[in-house]
Amino acid sequence: MRGRKPDQLIVKRRDRREIEALLAHGDTPWRVARRARILLSRAGKDRVEHVAGAVAQDRVTVWRVCERYRSGGLMAALYDAPRSGRPHVFFSNHAAQD
Repeated sequence: MRGRKPDQLIVKRRDRREIEALLAHGDTPWRVARRARILLSRAGKDRVEHVAGAVAQDRVTVWRVCERYRSGGLMAALYDAPRSGRPHVFFSNHAAQD
Protein backbone atom coordinates (compact mmCIF):
# COMPACT_ATOMS: atom_id res chain seq x y z
CA MET A 1 0.00 0.00 0.00
CA ARG A 2 1.40 3.39 -0.99
CA GLY A 3 1.40 6.61 1.00
CA ARG A 4 1.83 7.34 4.65
CA LYS A 5 0.28 5.19 7.31
CA PRO A 6 -2.86 6.86 8.70
CA ASP A 7 -2.99 7.78 12.36
CA GLN A 8 -5.27 5.68 14.51
CA LEU A 9 -8.52 7.44 15.37
CA ILE A 10 -9.37 7.21 19.05
CA VAL A 11 -13.04 7.88 19.78
CA LYS A 12 -13.87 8.68 23.40
CA ARG A 13 -16.11 6.20 25.19
CA ARG A 14 -18.78 8.85 25.79
CA ASP A 15 -18.72 9.84 22.09
CA ARG A 16 -18.98 6.20 21.01
CA ARG A 17 -22.13 5.74 23.11
CA GLU A 18 -23.63 8.88 21.59
CA ILE A 19 -22.78 7.75 18.05
CA GLU A 20 -24.31 4.32 18.65
CA ALA A 21 -27.47 5.95 20.03
CA LEU A 22 -27.71 8.17 16.94
CA LEU A 23 -27.38 5.18 14.64
CA ALA A 24 -29.98 3.20 16.60
CA HIS A 25 -32.42 6.09 16.39
CA GLY A 26 -34.60 5.87 13.30
CA ASP A 27 -34.81 9.52 12.34
CA THR A 28 -31.14 10.55 12.28
CA PRO A 29 -30.41 12.50 9.08
CA TRP A 30 -28.52 10.36 6.54
CA ARG A 31 -25.58 12.78 6.41
CA VAL A 32 -25.07 12.59 10.17
CA ALA A 33 -25.48 8.80 10.15
CA ARG A 34 -22.89 8.44 7.38
CA ARG A 35 -20.38 10.53 9.32
CA ALA A 36 -21.11 8.53 12.48
CA ARG A 37 -20.42 5.27 10.60
CA ILE A 38 -17.14 6.73 9.33
CA LEU A 39 -16.02 7.54 12.87
CA LEU A 40 -16.97 4.11 14.24
CA SER A 41 -15.28 2.31 11.37
CA ARG A 42 -12.05 4.28 11.68
CA ALA A 43 -12.06 3.80 15.46
CA GLY A 44 -12.41 0.08 14.75
CA LYS A 45 -9.08 0.31 12.90
CA ASP A 46 -10.54 -0.12 9.41
CA ARG A 47 -8.36 1.37 6.68
CA VAL A 48 -9.46 4.62 5.06
CA GLU A 49 -9.95 2.92 1.67
CA HIS A 50 -12.15 0.23 3.22
CA VAL A 51 -14.29 2.78 5.07
CA ALA A 52 -14.63 4.94 1.95
CA GLY A 53 -15.91 1.95 -0.01
CA ALA A 54 -18.29 0.91 2.75
CA VAL A 55 -19.96 4.33 2.97
CA ALA A 56 -19.70 5.03 -0.78
CA GLN A 57 -17.64 8.18 -0.27
CA ASP A 58 -14.26 9.45 -1.38
CA ARG A 59 -11.21 8.85 0.85
CA VAL A 60 -10.92 12.62 1.29
CA THR A 61 -14.36 12.68 2.93
CA VAL A 62 -13.27 10.01 5.40
CA TRP A 63 -10.09 11.96 6.19
CA ARG A 64 -12.05 15.20 6.58
CA VAL A 65 -14.56 13.71 9.03
CA CYS A 66 -11.76 12.18 11.13
CA GLU A 67 -9.80 15.44 11.19
CA ARG A 68 -12.90 17.40 12.18
CA TYR A 69 -13.36 14.96 15.08
CA ARG A 70 -9.75 15.35 16.17
CA SER A 71 -9.77 19.14 16.03
CA GLY A 72 -13.32 20.02 17.07
CA GLY A 73 -14.88 17.00 18.73
CA LEU A 74 -17.99 14.97 17.98
CA MET A 75 -20.40 17.78 17.13
CA ALA A 76 -17.92 19.32 14.68
CA ALA A 77 -17.47 15.96 12.96
CA LEU A 78 -21.16 15.07 12.70
CA TYR A 79 -22.80 18.41 11.96
CA ASP A 80 -22.08 21.19 9.49
CA ALA A 81 -21.09 24.57 10.85
CA PRO A 82 -23.59 27.40 10.34
CA ARG A 83 -23.13 29.20 7.05
CA SER A 84 -23.34 32.89 6.46
CA GLY A 85 -25.93 34.38 4.17
CA ARG A 86 -29.53 33.67 3.44
CA PRO A 87 -30.54 29.99 3.28
CA HIS A 88 -31.60 28.58 -0.07
CA VAL A 89 -35.34 28.54 -0.75
CA PHE A 90 -36.80 25.78 -2.89
CA PHE A 91 -40.11 26.22 -4.65
CA SER A 92 -42.32 23.39 -5.74
CA ASN A 93 -43.75 23.46 -9.27
CA HIS A 94 -47.14 22.60 -7.79
CA ALA A 95 -47.17 25.69 -5.59
CA ALA A 96 -46.40 27.94 -8.56
CA GLN A 97 -49.40 26.58 -10.51
CA ASP A 98 -51.95 27.26 -7.75
